Amino acid sequence: VCSLKSRRAVTHGLIEQPSAVPPGEPGSGAGGSAWRPESGGDAAAHGFCYCPGSRKHKQSRGAFCYCHPDSETDEDEQEGDGQHMFGGSWKESSMNIIELETPDQNIDIEALQVAFGSLYRDDVLIKPSPVIAILAAACMLQLDGLIQQCGETMKETVNVKTVCGYYTSAGTYGLDSVKNKCLEWLLNNLMTHQNVELFKEFSINVMKQLIGSSHLFVMQVEMDVYTALKKRKDFEGMTFLETEQGKPFVSVFRHLRLQYIISDLASARIIEQDSPVPSEWLSSVYKQRWLAMLWAEQDSEVGPQEINKEELEGNSMRCGRKLTKDGEYCWWWTGFNFGFDLPVTYTNRYIIFKRNTLNQPCSGSVSLQRRRSTAFRLRLASFDSSGKPICSRTTGYQILTLEKDQEQVVMNLDSRLLIFPLYICCNFLCISPEKRTENNHHPENPEN
Repeated sequence: VCSLKSRRAVTHGLIEQPSAVPPGEPGSGAGGSAWRPESGGDAAAHGFCYCPGSRKHKQSRGAFCYCHPDSETDEDEQEGDGQHMFGGSWKESSMNIIELETPDQNIDIEALQVAFGSLYRDDVLIKPSPVIAILAAACMLQLDGLIQQCGETMKETVNVKTVCGYYTSAGTYGLDSVKNKCLEWLLNNLMTHQNVELFKEFSINVMKQLIGSSHLFVMQVEMDVYTALKKRKDFEGMTFLETEQGKPFVSVFRHLRLQYIISDLASARIIEQDSPVPSEWLSSVYKQRWLAMLWAEQDSEVGPQEINKEELEGNSMRCGRKLTKDGEYCWWWTGFNFGFDLPVTYTNRYIIFKRNTLNQPCSGSVSLQRRRSTAFRLRLASFDSSGKPICSRTTGYQILTLEKDQEQVVMNLDSRLLIFPLYICCNFLCISPEKRTENNHHPENPEN
């Protein structure tokens, strides 16, 4: 009953509703079952025209169409089709071909079949592979129920193969819940299940959100975030961000927490050798960390005394560990921590933090103050094969105060919900926010 003109432009939002089909009025072809492309690829690319009751198939350049019943059509079919599909006081009643313009290149004939068919049935089975095309068609026709169903299908099928396409489409068609679901999946899986090709598909804006988030499930330490980011571009041997190629990535690298990279000697040497960032950035961070160390040593610094969520979200140390199977584990995260040596133990479904002072050897200096405090958040999660969380736990942000060699259980796990491999991610802040100086932030780039 209509022809479909293809355009290259992609629209953001809804397209005007076609006037060819009256709302709520059934027709013998409106359900979509009459759409019959001669061959999928050619039909989608060059258009297709079908005359009811005839064996003639016509090609319509750049359009999909159905012909109005004509003299070659069987008399009964002509009468029935004319009454149901072209009856009424519509301007299209006297037209031989009705054209439906679609400015969205995501829409194909199969998606229109599903969209029109949804008008005549309560439930439509939507598979992941065509869901973006169906969503585009549903938005064009303003079918809210089908739009919602597409969104639910997308949220249920986010994985490494679909996440980038879903995120882009969710932004195009205004599905914020799908967009948030994709971001959540990326925050959980970007570092826990690294994929170089996936890393290269992200837009710079998405990378900035992920690298800067305190919810990024970091494995090991901040240096590993830098290493993963480095895989996207080869910038060894030059100040990458000062090149034309590197300037768009300035906003991404600003969200690296450089203070936790230079706190480890081996990591500091690598980032100096790679030279990805301007030297002024590192000089500023070195200065800030040196002054913070002096405060901790000479000004009786005992650590945070209250929760400052903004400070924790933006400046806490991010670190993590993967436990492949149940057992006993004890580990440290590398880097200078202002004399707060904090080994972590997992045993008998307990996670324990200990302030090591004199009981165990330590590779660096330790604070001998009677009490030290740290602000922290501990998160645990297990994932299925598609990257979806099976179970998760969090302590939320807390203040932990420990005396010398004191240990504290910070989480007790229910064995019924414990699934391995188990991923552990921590955020720590071991120095009071007021001890950070105005030089903590990177100097502004005049070109950004």
